[in-house]
Amino acid sequence: MKFSLLHNDPQSKARAGTLETDHGTIETPIFMPVGTAGTVKAVHQRELTDDIKARIILGNTYHLYLRPGLDVLEQAGGLHKFNGWDKPILTDSGGYQIFSLSNNRKLSEEGAQFMSHIDGSKHFFTPESVMDIQRTIGADIIMAFDECTPYPCELNYARNSMGLTHRWLDRCVERFRSTEPKYGYDQELFPIVQGSVYKDLRIQSAEYIAGKDCFGNAIGGLSVGEPAEDMYAMTEVVCNILPKEKPRYLMGVGTPANILESIALGIDMFDCVMPTRNARHGLLFTKNGIINIKNEKWKNDFSPIDETSDCFADKQYSKAYLRHLLVCGEILASQIATLHNLHFYLWLVKESRIRIIDGTFTEWKNKMVIRVNQRL
Repeated sequence: MKFSLLHNDPQSKARAGTLETDHGTIETPIFMPVGTAGTVKAVHQRELTDDIKARIILGNTYHLYLRPGLDVLEQAGGLHKFNGWDKPILTDSGGYQIFSLSNNRKLSEEGAQFMSHIDGSKHFFTPESVMDIQRTIGADIIMAFDECTPYPCELNYARNSMGLTHRWLDRCVERFRSTEPKYGYDQELFPIVQGSVYKDLRIQSAEYIAGKDCFGNAIGGLSVGEPAEDMYAMTEVVCNILPKEKPRYLMGVGTPANILESIALGIDMFDCVMPTRNARHGLLFTKNGIINIKNEKWKNDFSPIDETSDCFADKQYSKAYLRHLLVCGEILASQIATLHNLHFYLWLVKESRIRIIDGTFTEWKNKMVIRVNQRL
């Protein structure tokens, strides 16, 4: 696996690069559609490739461990073979999902005990077992096991949690480096910076993570309810420390404006459920702002969903038709809206890359942040 920086924006810290994996090359900055249980909801793999032009998707360790289970995935030859996706995959370690099960989990130095949200059965994740599970799932990029702190979070809790994440990381690195991939292609480990919204903790964590000399690095514990200004401030602090020659992944972020501002701070990789989840509720992200397609104003609007887009769904279907499908509860509404939103997110990072390369990113970004935030 190889990461190459090709261009830097002269007016910001935005950068354009390439991330080469055994399942293909990814041009950065990149947005990664979330396929929690082995599928990006409401879209086919062909649509992901041909229409959305996704180059990497996510799976989730917690969910895939519970269903379909490691035995099924291993017999299939890993997640790529199981779901028919022949491009790169990244797996989240499950730390965020266990964080969200706060009433049904117990953390200790050894690991995390939790109850399945499916049947209430008890399970135990350790840093070592999470590495083993991700070896079996077979993602190209795997994440270290961490604790994601809530917001707001007291300083002492954040400090203790960060220390636990660092100690777990030591064990993740040791297990990862003492084992081999199962399916004949390379895998790489990304540690995760924590520290809530405390600058001194973020600095300490970024320095610790950078010292592990892994292939890439991630920033976690943001986009969990804190003000956007705090998220940007912590991201900037961390990006000033993490090695420039390695890819940086801001986990779980975010809105189109969040992505643009974070690219300007030096982030290369993003993921978020927002485009797919919001699509299923009728919220569309566009180059000119946000559309709530359920609103009455779109009932007789027969113009294309987005006539400037090269996604077939945006040109083939009208706003009025999509609104009709959504109001009727038709499954096709989720498919069309999801195609649109994911296509827009992938367009946004692709256009950002073009602007970084031609030197116009900052001026364009400042205008786009205002446009994509407005309600239409």
